[in-house]
Amino acid sequence: MGRRTGRRGERRGLAGRRAVVRFTAVGALLCASAAALPAPDALAAPDVPAYAFSDDVRAVQAATGTTGAAALTPGATYRSSLALPSAAGNESESPDESRGQGQEQEQQGRAGGAVAKAYFRLELDDVANVYVGVTAVPRAGSELAAGDGISVSVQDADSTPCSRDSAVVGASRSPQPITAWGARELQPGRGACQKAGTYYVIVERTRTRAGASGGTGADAGPSGGPGAGDGAGVRAAQEPWELEIAPVSEPALARTAATNVPRAWDSATPTPPTGAPVTVRGGAGFARAAAVEQGVWRDEIVPGQTLFYKVPVDWGRQVSASVDLGSADRNSGYVVDALDMTLYNPVRAEVKDVDFGYGGRQKSAALAPVPPVRYVNRYASASATKALRFAGSYYLVVHLAAQVGERFGAGPYGLTLRVRVDGSAQAAPGYAGRSAPRGFFDVGARDPELPAASGVTRADASEDGGAPKGDPAMKAVAVGGIGAGSVLLAVLGVWTLTARRRAAAQMRVNAQNPTA
Repeated sequence: MGRRTGRRGERRGLAGRRAVVRFTAVGALLCASAAALPAPDALAAPDVPAYAFSDDVRAVQAATGTTGAAALTPGATYRSSLALPSAAGNESESPDESRGQGQEQEQQGRAGGAVAKAYFRLELDDVANVYVGVTAVPRAGSELAAGDGISVSVQDADSTPCSRDSAVVGASRSPQPITAWGARELQPGRGACQKAGTYYVIVERTRTRAGASGGTGADAGPSGGPGAGDGAGVRAAQEPWELEIAPVSEPALARTAATNVPRAWDSATPTPPTGAPVTVRGGAGFARAAAVEQGVWRDEIVPGQTLFYKVPVDWGRQVSASVDLGSADRNSGYVVDALDMTLYNPVRAEVKDVDFGYGGRQKSAALAPVPPVRYVNRYASASATKALRFAGSYYLVVHLAAQVGERFGAGPYGLTLRVRVDGSAQAAPGYAGRSAPRGFFDVGARDPELPAASGVTRADASEDGGAPKGDPAMKAVAVGGIGAGSVLLAVLGVWTLTARRRAAAQMRVNAQNPTA
């Protein structure tokens, strides 16, 4: 008995060791499966990525004058660059900052500023409107002044101005994509820029002299940092800015439309959506903007980062948005103009923007109400209303100033977008042709990039504990878990069957040899 017990104990020990080996192998398999899965979005702390240009972007050389200007074709996207000339001799005094943006930048070539120009060419008919969005990308870490920026104008072959728009970095002085636009529009009763022929897109990079823009002190960084004053403009001038240029054409209407802009619209501040947020990852450029729709969206942002989102807005519908920035781990002063959110229309013309300062505690701000999208809005006097002239993808662009990192740490910081789209969709105007790119002003079917559960709570979105359906990471976890579980069950089943067969065989041996 003793020896039999010993043998049985030896077998049990061996079986136990084999079981441990088997479970260790299964555990290793599960660990390997988990390691192969993509990490959940909530755990990923993004670095500050470079601006993401369009996948099909075409390189184009900027000309310094109209002679030799490269042609731009509506529907294509182009990449170029623009640098400032030497600032020597141009730093006597700064422009009067009490003037408007356009007046200020016109003065810069004569007093205290430096201007570089890039010329591009358009060959246009007398049928379609053409819009050109230009995004300038200062290098990360550049030392900028508040007045550093670009202007975009369109002129005909006789130097007649068709349009002009400008944008500057602003009080944050934080390097970020800067977007302005130009247009050649065909409008009844307007004599200039209505004929077919050659037109020029002129992109000007402007800056104020070092320290001209002053600063708040509270948001100025340490010497040599993004908020530095002395010499900031000079050093920024030595670094070229990349350009993304996106010309778009809009066909004429088949029939003449009314030009009277309705004055009545719901201008009440809308109530932001509530509910559990859906995780989204903002893109790094207009072409890579993350698709969102009405609902609550959660993301993360690090200082110096700019995130892009796109919202489909149909004819007759009214878009609104607010942004929340989470609290910091420490409280260390205050940053003026810490976060900025701008709404752009499909051709990258600014509609509205909002910004706020940050002292380490959670902050929230909302865009001012804007009218519904209508074709007739182009005849309005207010620039925000004029920008709401066509349906398509509207962009929410959020930038967190680099100085936030200096004051409150590298982050990431929690970001929540609350997007609302009101009103009923209306019929599109009767266009006589096609836009370029094709379908550019159509909302069309629901964007396939949108999570299936966007705009609803996680509990409503799924039955698996709250992850939104359509989340690639959660799908991978589910598939990986099911696969690994199936392997584990199969291994355990084989092991159990083998053990039973061995036990039965041992019982037969014991029955034949009871003294063993």
